[in-house]
Amino acid sequence: MTRNERPDHRPAGSDPVLDATRTHWNGQAPSYDRAMDRVERLFVGDGRSWVCRRARGRTLEVAIGTGRNLGLYGDDVELTGIDLSPDMLDVARRRARGMENVAALREADAEHLPFPDAHFDAVVATLSLCSVPDVGTSVAEMRRVLRPGGRLLLLDHVRPTAAPLRWILHGLQWITDRTQPDSGEHYLRRPLEQVREQGFTVEAGERFKGGAVERVSARKPE
Repeated sequence: MTRNERPDHRPAGSDPVLDATRTHWNGQAPSYDRAMDRVERLFVGDGRSWVCRRARGRTLEVAIGTGRNLGLYGDDVELTGIDLSPDMLDVARRRARGMENVAALREADAEHLPFPDAHFDAVVATLSLCSVPDVGTSVAEMRRVLRPGGRLLLLDHVRPTAAPLRWILHGLQWITDRTQPDSGEHYLRRPLEQVREQGFTVEAGERFKGGAVERVSARKPE
């Protein structure tokens, strides 16, 4: 392990919040793709491909889940993926069979990335910063493992600009907090705020669906 490299992940039992979240997403793994197919067609559109086609070189995907992005990367990408859930990773590994540009899929959490400083040319996170415990810490870790000039690529559902949607999502957050607290799901975040706080330069971005979905391409300063 190099001086700046971190352990793979916090072991089970060391963090009750992460343990609960891991258990939740392990339970979602068998049905996740089927559940997300229709949702993404309606709300995300080409958001995943918009993000993935901007990645180049050594790329980290944070919270890769079941690997829904795997077929969207170019041949010039050498991909490493991490996820908190081993069961989600099992699905991703099956999907990655035969893909020469997938270097590794490993268990880790977004707040403790097990890689040295300035290791990657690009970091990707799609529909995942909505459920990490601390967005600021996660974005800071992504910045740490990016080389100077490296690209941060994000897609997520965010706090809408349309007031009626905000009211609906406030209600949905209230329900989720009481019925699925272990999901860690947050409907009213906007990670772009933490991206700017970390000193990234935003080079492209777009909000759609009443401002409820946002995609961002940003550069770490040289």
